[in-house]
Amino acid sequence: MAAFVVSPLKMGPLLVLWLAVCLSGTWAVDRGNFKTCDQSAFCKRQRALKPGQSPYRALLETLELTNTKLTLQLINDNNKVRLLLELYRLQGNMTRVKINELKPLKPRFEVPDVLINDPPTEPLSLLSRDENGVVLSLGADSQRLIVSAKPFRLDIMEGREVLLSLNSRGLLAFEHLRIRKDTKVDPEGTENKEETEAANEPAEGEEKAKEDEKVEDGMWEETFKSHTDSKPNGPSSISLDFSLPGVENVYGIPEHADSLKLKATDGGDPYRLFNLDVFQYEVFNPMALYGAIPVMLSHSAQRTMGIFWLNAAETWVDISSNTAGKTVFGQMLDYVQGSSETPQTDVRWISESGIIDVFIMLGPTPADVFSQYASLTGTQAFPPLSALAYHQCRWNYNDQEDVAAVDQGFDDHDIPYDFIWLDIEHTDGKRYFTWDHHKFPQPKDMLQGLLDKRRKMVTIVDPHIKVDSSYKIHNEIRSKGFYVKSKDGGDYEGWCWPGNSGYPDFTNPEMRAWWASMFAYDQYEGSMENMYTWNDMNEPSVFNGPEVTMHKDALHGNWENRDLHNLYGLYVQRATAEGLIERSGGVERPFVLARAFFAGSQRYGAVWTGDNAAEWDHLKISIPMCLSLGLVGVSFCGADVGGFFKSPSTELLVRWYQTGAYQPFFRAHAHLDTPRREPWLFGPENTALIREAVRQRYALLPYWYQLFYHAHHSGQPVMRPLWVEYPQDTATFSMDDQFLLGRDLLVHPVTEEGARGVTAYLPGKGEVWFDVHTFQKHNGAQNLYIPVTISSIPVFQRGGSIIPRKARVRRSSSCMEHDPYTLFVALSPKRFAQGELYIDDGHTFNFDKQKQFIHRRFSFANNALSSRNLAPGSQFTTFSWVEKIVILGASKPSKATLKTPDGKESLLEFEFDASMSVLTLRKPGVNAGLDWTVVLQ
Repeated sequence: MAAFVVSPLKMGPLLVLWLAVCLSGTWAVDRGNFKTCDQSAFCKRQRALKPGQSPYRALLETLELTNTKLTLQLINDNNKVRLLLELYRLQGNMTRVKINELKPLKPRFEVPDVLINDPPTEPLSLLSRDENGVVLSLGADSQRLIVSAKPFRLDIMEGREVLLSLNSRGLLAFEHLRIRKDTKVDPEGTENKEETEAANEPAEGEEKAKEDEKVEDGMWEETFKSHTDSKPNGPSSISLDFSLPGVENVYGIPEHADSLKLKATDGGDPYRLFNLDVFQYEVFNPMALYGAIPVMLSHSAQRTMGIFWLNAAETWVDISSNTAGKTVFGQMLDYVQGSSETPQTDVRWISESGIIDVFIMLGPTPADVFSQYASLTGTQAFPPLSALAYHQCRWNYNDQEDVAAVDQGFDDHDIPYDFIWLDIEHTDGKRYFTWDHHKFPQPKDMLQGLLDKRRKMVTIVDPHIKVDSSYKIHNEIRSKGFYVKSKDGGDYEGWCWPGNSGYPDFTNPEMRAWWASMFAYDQYEGSMENMYTWNDMNEPSVFNGPEVTMHKDALHGNWENRDLHNLYGLYVQRATAEGLIERSGGVERPFVLARAFFAGSQRYGAVWTGDNAAEWDHLKISIPMCLSLGLVGVSFCGADVGGFFKSPSTELLVRWYQTGAYQPFFRAHAHLDTPRREPWLFGPENTALIREAVRQRYALLPYWYQLFYHAHHSGQPVMRPLWVEYPQDTATFSMDDQFLLGRDLLVHPVTEEGARGVTAYLPGKGEVWFDVHTFQKHNGAQNLYIPVTISSIPVFQRGGSIIPRKARVRRSSSCMEHDPYTLFVALSPKRFAQGELYIDDGHTFNFDKQKQFIHRRFSFANNALSSRNLAPGSQFTTFSWVEKIVILGASKPSKATLKTPDGKESLLEFEFDASMSVLTLRKPGVNAGLDWTVVLQ
């Protein structure tokens, strides 16, 4: 929920008055609440530096090469401050570059807990060295790393091709920690004056800087609106530029409500990464939103690469391109005139504090980059199967009777759902881990009623704690000293939903362990095993704070919030997920939804795109927003179906359900002040349309589950841009109105109001694609115009694939556990058809700890469809069977024979539709976990 639209329920008069002033009757983002680069002192300072000769040079005489790394000192010839460069060659075709001060006045922050381990290294070997630099071997494919001395520059080459350059535009800038000149007070953290002075002494044989560095506004104190940032450590920002020859397309760095392909930022603000609670955000805007993942992918027809900038402070990313401003005519003119200018994209990263710690992922394929990034930060948590089904939410379901009525409404209208959600009003005065005992007097009875129908509930637990001496959670956090501290050392307090609130310091592992323990069934009153958790407002949101968040000089132990701000949301979700695991004794998989996130958040659950609006543009933007997240590891993404703010038209609501049914996280949600919008409230025709969209989701759950299993094991995204599977097809590079699920389903949702048709691009020369609704076959490498009605959801299955479905849709996914499968086999003249089926118990870690799962490969070749075991070491049994096989693009056989390993053979009934070339084999009746073959003759 956003900060500035609120019910006065259970709020004190002062908070209501304050919020009323902030609201001012508007339903759109107030840009004045959030900084531009010009209003952010460090961004303005850094951006004022223009490309040119770098003042940094490498001191080659300091070079040291070991089995694990190269170290080398750099010096800024303007101020004589030395930096320490560390270069690592990492396993898996990656290079790590770290730059820090050689002798900082105090330690600079280095991001913990994001990398899953210390990345394993491979030896660097020295190929050549002279007074101009050194050349190192990166091993595979003639890859070399060239370190130029004056000015300092790094180039990574493969053969004669430059893949990537660092500091080629001379924008490396490292603001060293220093003593404030107009005060005798030493910077925070220096032990004594002697150490401070010694740290600033130049190395032997060097001169001190000839003149004092210029002191600019905002270096030692900065004011934005009514908030002053004390900046006790002074200026500490860092910057580095990267050049990507041959690259015109870059992606990633979520979260922004913008196109999938990132735009050049010349003439406007850079993309900002700073976790903020942004009220009803605008689309097509580089403003910061709720989450920040500092990972960018570059792609061309020749190679895919990635840059992971491991820094949790406020960060701005500038992008420029030598082709960005050219019209199509201009590009054609270049082609006709034989222009020899090589496309190039230049990227500059600017962060407020910390060190430079960057991972360069050299691909060369999209799948390689996904695997490389997963090896650093981990893969998507494998969710319970039910979490992939449909979720019903609003702010707020009023009481137990309301929950029961909504639950029954789904049954009465034959619409499946798995989770019903409770927002902040279910608590006792916004005291999390509690219930309003007037509205929810018997929460366990309510949960048991859902459990009897094999359904579940999510309750909200936000990371701001009501300051109230009668509130157990607050008292324990305060007594243990677990709150974030203000710059003066007291508990940091700010305004949020409960009124005056404290903010637990989730960067403290002891605090996280205590928080996790609060989810135990004997601690969280009224909780049961079918109740899961939602962490909202975890940026953190502070209604009366600067930019609606925490003051940067607030303290997390020895570190300022400025150093680690973007990590806070990850730590909240982590502690909550660990709590849900612990309450089950480590048996059950958790489900936790969070709004704020960082690199590595994928390990802990799902995210959503925040407080969107019931507008067509917000429906459209949900596609590139989730695609961007998938590219950087977070596959479990969705948008509030119908829009959180405002009220959708029935057409928009239906189209949003149709789109959301094909996005990874599928939840309807709405604001407190909007009319109720349960699926049956818009007339029988619209109820039927929504029912059909939800039922399509449930039928595809076996495929969704398989995709998440692969995402968990390999880091490959579930929802993918087309270029991921067709990396040489330049027509796909900018597409973000359609997408792939895995590699075998292509979805082009209808997102235009009043649309009578859409044009879908079917990729792949020689490919064929089948409409999943009509079974009509279409050739690849074409733009296909598709007439649509309000019931249309254009979805296509790739020829050469086999997709399992469950046709018997029931009230919840758990009710479908033992139901049979239907296999859809789409034939292709280009390849044999293949597919997979993954089955486990759907909710525990037994798939991992005890290898209790089924993983099978389906193959269709030479008129035979077979099922074989992909995991011989696993053990699991299923009651499900294969009840039907539908083969698209088939020829009519004379007979179809089922063969099993025990030597038995049986003839199968079949039907053949000659007009559509569809063969349907009925009642094979074979267990889904066994080997079998169907032979067509």
